[in-house]
Amino acid sequence: MARTREFDTEAAVSRAMELFWTRGYEATSVRDLTQHLGIGQGSLYAAFGDKDGLYRAALEHYRTTLAAAALRSLEEGADARAAIRTLLAERIRIATGNDGQGCLAVNAACERLPQDAATRRTVREMQEASREALVEVLRAATERGEIAPRHAPDTVAAFLITFLNGLLVSSKITPDARTLEPLVEVALTALD
Repeated sequence: MARTREFDTEAAVSRAMELFWTRGYEATSVRDLTQHLGIGQGSLYAAFGDKDGLYRAALEHYRTTLAAAALRSLEEGADARAAIRTLLAERIRIATGNDGQGCLAVNAACERLPQDAATRRTVREMQEASREALVEVLRAATERGEIAPRHAPDTVAAFLITFLNGLLVSSKITPDARTLEPLVEVALTALD
């Protein structure tokens, strides 16, 4: 008879996400995970298959919680420029926290993409969702006359995602929000 799982997998994934986010994939061992999660190695393998499976679950959790919340706040903003400014500033605040932990998705892209197609797919889907949300906000703002129609919304959205990715990498090098926040104003000139 199979044993009943004796731990909350959602809570375990959330805690694993925090550990991977702080330490990175390579620097996090299975032993680190089992100790941090308070579960046995057998339980980890039974629930997630292996370390890669838990990492993918952690990335998915990041996508459905933090990344999804950022997109909701963007879509709820009435003024496009203010909503984009808030989104970028909030991402800086999160990324510079914990001594520059960065963004889990960007960290994954830097650390895992060459050898992990599943991680590439997850990160690409997150990037695409962000780009699509920005396109819709920019399109509506252009129609309302809030921003100049000088560039296509697709192009501006792609630029802002690229800028944000670079900003999030920079946050690991310089984990100081006061240094990075002025760059947001420069990026927003793309809306003029």
